Amino acid sequence: MQNAELNFFTTQELIDELMRRKTFLGVVVRSAKEFLQNEWGPERIFRVHFNENINTAQAGRLLEAVADHLGRDN
Repeated sequence: MQNAELNFFTTQELIDELMRRKTFLGVVVRSAKEFLQNEWGPERIFRVHFNENINTAQAGRLLEAVADHLGRDN
């Protein structure tokens, strides 16, 4: 096992890398602004990213399924 160099990337760079991958089939949901506080404020704005491996309708159904699943757990 070789020692690997530690690299640092921004959130946007990591998302861009996922979006370029032909094997990525999903969505990325992230805060619209970098979150640096200990607690969320009253307003939460998110950005959704997906690539050409799925279309808008498929991404919406995937997010709906996740929301349904999360709703059952609460």
